[in-house]
Amino acid sequence: MPATAGSQRDAAVAAASSVVEALEVLWGRGRDAGDPPVPPSQLRVLFALEGNEGINLRTLCDVLAAGPPAVSRLCDRLQAVGYLTRDASPTSRREVCLWLTPRGTAFLAQLRERREQELATVVSAMPERARRALLEGLTAFRSAAEATGLGAVRPLPGGRSHSA
Repeated sequence: MPATAGSQRDAAVAAASSVVEALEVLWGRGRDAGDPPVPPSQLRVLFALEGNEGINLRTLCDVLAAGPPAVSRLCDRLQAVGYLTRDASPTSRREVCLWLTPRGTAFLAQLRERREQELATVVSAMPERARRALLEGLTAFRSAAEATGLGAVRPLPGGRSHSA
């Protein structure tokens, strides 16, 4: 019996879900290898600040879709380990601006390097034809995520972009 569009979609969703679970394991290894390890909730703060340095807490809450008390606690923890700083806003005494520290920036660079090494190990084990198909599929997936507004995009080295 020929596959219907719905069954192909369902198979693709199931396969993507399985791959995401495998990526979460790889991502966790990279994240947990940091000194100190950074939980996913704090990592979201670091990624948000990386693209929006100098934002205030209210804006960070909007970016993370979280409440001020929770986000403030996350920032407290990240400040305690030296990954972010808070400075008075130049425009309002009531606002505080949030910035990544050089240590926070270095942590994110090291995290990405560890993750990419883990991915390179897996991708290197794939046949060349499968790597080309993976690239084509991931590029289409990223485009669809951007078109639906579901994918946050950050630039890749060389001017390309990918979902963060």
